[in-house]
Amino acid sequence: MTRDEAETPADDDEPSTRRQKAVDGFDSGIVDLLSWVLDTETRAKIYIFLQANPASTSEEIAQGTGLYPSTVREALAELHDEEKVHREKRAASGAGNNPYEYTAIAPSELVSGVVGQVQDELNTVFNLDSLLDDDDEDDLEAVDADDEPVTITVQSDAVDAEPDAGADDADADDDGTASTDE
Repeated sequence: MTRDEAETPADDDEPSTRRQKAVDGFDSGIVDLLSWVLDTETRAKIYIFLQANPASTSEEIAQGTGLYPSTVREALAELHDEEKVHREKRAASGAGNNPYEYTAIAPSELVSGVVGQVQDELNTVFNLDSLLDDDDEDDLEAVDADDEPVTITVQSDAVDAEPDAGADDADADDDGTASTDE
């Protein structure tokens, strides 16, 4: 090996290669997160495609995602029933079948729907924990199903507030901060 070859960086060290690896890792992480939120990777791929290509037909989505058309149609029907995508008939000038066009809901709407699920699960865990910590059976009756020790609030606009500003009344004014009440 010559000295020039030893000093030449490997392909992995090229800025464009590192950037592509970072993008691929980010994309993979987003797909994983959306797979959790939307229940399956198929639904996550469809959601991502619709964010990039709103007003697409099921055929266009199948071609763009590489998924089978029947799989796409089934997932779109479920997503529409769950109000995670909107659909409208595509306007056509001639006679014939006008296919549906699908558009995904905004990410902030998707997240706010998940927040309620996470909040309920956390409340269940905290209530169960307090039940298990109590030795006295009388205290078991004191834990009410309406006791909600965790409140999560999502705000779609960016908030330029200091970290502790308004923390005491986070629940009252819906300022986008998350609080835990134990």
